[in-house]
Amino acid sequence: MSGHSKWSTIKRKKALIDAKRSKVWTKVLKEIQVAARMGGGDVGGNPRLRLALDKARGANVPKDAIDRSIKKGSGELGDVHYDEITYEGYGPAGVAVLVEIMTDNRNRTDGEIRNIFERHGGNLGGSGSVAWIFKKRGLILVEKAAANEERVMELAIDAGADDVRDGGEVWEVETDPSSYETVRKKLEGEKVALASAEVTMVPDNRVRLDEGKAQTMLRLMDALEENDDVQNVYANFDIDDSVLERLSG
Repeated sequence: MSGHSKWSTIKRKKALIDAKRSKVWTKVLKEIQVAARMGGGDVGGNPRLRLALDKARGANVPKDAIDRSIKKGSGELGDVHYDEITYEGYGPAGVAVLVEIMTDNRNRTDGEIRNIFERHGGNLGGSGSVAWIFKKRGLILVEKAAANEERVMELAIDAGADDVRDGGEVWEVETDPSSYETVRKKLEGEKVALASAEVTMVPDNRVRLDEGKAQTMLRLMDALEENDDVQNVYANFDIDDSVLERLSG
């Protein structure tokens, strides 16, 4: 299983305290606002907004907050301009890290992100230094208790998925971004419980970490995701399941 998929699984297991939930909501609402500003408030004609709304519902964001963000983005309630930036860098043992940012103060964010990398044994790289390792893919995680591999394979491949893999506690369904929504709807329509579903960045190669480097890497991931301006973090680490469970326990 890719490092990002493992990381998503671990985060799903962690209890969300109120402060953490509030931070998640802030990030999702910012994404909704930017999506509405760029593509309008009509969900039917704005795929980016549709994905953002899926995230919002998954995080139990209140409907009135969602509606306000759409109106802000489409100009009905005024708008705050956010710059979208992607930082590229390296974590422990040369792990490639992509960080997607939305900020209203680029100088502040640049200093904060640089400091986070340096405090956790990493460093920022130049544009294009690690982006080539990642490709945009749909990634759907299916609870193993919800369906066996044959059933998931039949439904997902028939709907246009590229691959179904054993991800330990879940089945990993990978799709082209253009097929993601069709596959997700097919699985949901057949009452197959999804652990998570997202369009993400999947690495072409991975760096396996020992327990010491793994601990530092997970701290770097946590620190980046705690930053208010960080929307998404992707990395190509690979950690043995037993080590990951022990460190996140």
